[in-house]
Amino acid sequence: MRLLWSLSVLFVTSSSVAAFAPSNHAAALRSSALNSAVAAADVMAKQEATLEKLRAKDQSSGAVAKDDLNVVFEDEHIVVVSKPSGVLTVPGKDESNPSLNKAVFDRYGSESGRMDKMVVHRLGMDTSGLVVFARTNAALRAMNALFRTRKVTRKYEALVCGHVSQDEGSIDLPLMRDYECPPFMRVSTDDHQRALIELDADEVGKKLLESPKDSLTKYEVVSREDMGGHDVSRLILTSISGRTHQLNVHCAAIGHPIVGDTVYGYNGEAASNGGLDAADLPADKASDDLQKAIAEACAGKPMCVHAKSISFRHPVTKEDLSFESNASF
Repeated sequence: MRLLWSLSVLFVTSSSVAAFAPSNHAAALRSSALNSAVAAADVMAKQEATLEKLRAKDQSSGAVAKDDLNVVFEDEHIVVVSKPSGVLTVPGKDESNPSLNKAVFDRYGSESGRMDKMVVHRLGMDTSGLVVFARTNAALRAMNALFRTRKVTRKYEALVCGHVSQDEGSIDLPLMRDYECPPFMRVSTDDHQRALIELDADEVGKKLLESPKDSLTKYEVVSREDMGGHDVSRLILTSISGRTHQLNVHCAAIGHPIVGDTVYGYNGEAASNGGLDAADLPADKASDDLQKAIAEACAGKPMCVHAKSISFRHPVTKEDLSFESNASF
């Protein structure tokens, strides 16, 4: 069976989302609350406090020696590496942070002589799995074009809280920056878009005020499992649109956050339920008690999401390539 979750974006008619819309009364109450002034100073204070925590977390990145890289494929143009959880893909603004990018550069170098000119995509620090790096300028340009035109297929394996009832489906929910929990993401709704009207990009930054991004995730249930007495589901997730934190927000927004997700999961730093009200979640959602129990059981352990496979046409030879990597969970 297939299932499609969707929610309206600003200016989109409500007829397409009638089955997933809150009651008019509840929506009116939320709209009234959200339309109260959002103070730019409060937004920026919250964002800076969170960014400070994230910078500290980046400094805790695990170091990977060049000789310890798990290389899946290499030729004169590209390198495909399987990244462990807990390691930054790129060092970020602080170039002293340990990163996979640095290890790959130390081992292979690049035509440009710059390690940042090897990066064509990235995984979050807590996500393990396959990453492609470019060694030549031609490969960098071509790989960027492949990602930009969505000609790269990436599939992720994840454990999520609870048993997802439908065997396969799509999660079609637009995303926006969360002004209440900046700089994280949330599902975009008309009410939350209207709450931004009075904000000035010069004060809060352009990213916060960007239009909602259409976001589509396809999922397939591989198995419904028991993890230490708690119900979990093993999913294959395909990110069609590739938005920031898309898989995390989408899983949370259908009531099945990723196991070990301390940002979008139970009592996380971002808005719960992907920013949606609990009353708007599907009937098979994982209960708060279950999410809490899983969060406590997994405290201090890596998040259970892994970039399992990647397929694309070689940027120079034009050969069709496909690679896989096994998850550790």
